[in-house]
Amino acid sequence: MRAHGGPEVLQPEELADPPASPGQVRVRVRACALNHLDLWARRGLPGRTIAFPHVLGNDIAGEVEELPAPVEGLAVGQRVMLSPGTSCGRCAMCLSGEDNSCRHYRIFGYQIHGGYAERVVSPAANVIPIPDHVDFAHAAAFPLVFLTAWRMLVTRAQVKPGEDVLVWAAGSGVGMAAVQVAKARGARVIATAGGAAKLEQARALGADETIDHYAADVPAEVRRLTGKKGVEVVIEHVGEATWERSIQCLAHRGRLVTCGATTGPMGRTELRYLFSKQLSLLGSYMGGKAELLEAAPLFFAGRLRTVVHEALPLAEARRAHETMEASQHFGKIVLTP
Repeated sequence: MRAHGGPEVLQPEELADPPASPGQVRVRVRACALNHLDLWARRGLPGRTIAFPHVLGNDIAGEVEELPAPVEGLAVGQRVMLSPGTSCGRCAMCLSGEDNSCRHYRIFGYQIHGGYAERVVSPAANVIPIPDHVDFAHAAAFPLVFLTAWRMLVTRAQVKPGEDVLVWAAGSGVGMAAVQVAKARGARVIATAGGAAKLEQARALGADETIDHYAADVPAEVRRLTGKKGVEVVIEHVGEATWERSIQCLAHRGRLVTCGATTGPMGRTELRYLFSKQLSLLGSYMGGKAELLEAAPLFFAGRLRTVVHEALPLAEARRAHETMEASQHFGKIVLTP
């Protein structure tokens, strides 16, 4: 894209192949999954500057095409997926495993060129080999949303076996991942979605209870399903439209974890409710490479699974964005160059 705007700003264009330096890897892209971050980057965010022309795409899988210098464990032709965030690798945050808090943290397709392309260059530290039984489309659908969900549930909320977890919008990438991560941690999951078809798909992923967030009073349903207790953890990524209801769903000493604001950045909070119930409001942003390496073996073993709604040719990126904006999908939309 050469300007911010609607899906029409996405245009096919020939750019020079990106050069790789020692410590980097050039990857032949075989699949790139969409995220809401693609939409925000395309539209433009206040205070965020993108240099044009810009290539979108945070979630990338493909084959190692070039290694300017030998990297242990990697070889030309190897099948890989990429950790979506790069960092300096030298600061205190990086060395403590908190590289997503590095001052130089950058996300593919957002601050640096991404995977809506035939080739992409990545730091070698971001390259994760994938087994032969995992296809490229499903590998591309894994990193960003499962890293985000893992960070929210495991690192930030520290969900425990037997706790009740509410996951909003289970049909979204983060929602789909959060349902599975919560179940893998031994929680009971209450998932919301819009419409019977998406509710059925949420149950197929492991949700114990489901609520149609368009047709039902979600806080009332949560109270009914938990014997008036509320949930210990709410996974919030919708923002303004659900924020107040999310807080109302929490049990005493409950934790709300938020990673996004798709419907708007302002959320009304009843402070007396917050302090009297001793609630915790936790922010979460992406996750570190170590967290993705923790989650990946569960994916490779089939305990966490990606859901690919549709795979489209890269030339149809505009249609892919229109589908995502219309919320006509369950799981991930993937582009294949």
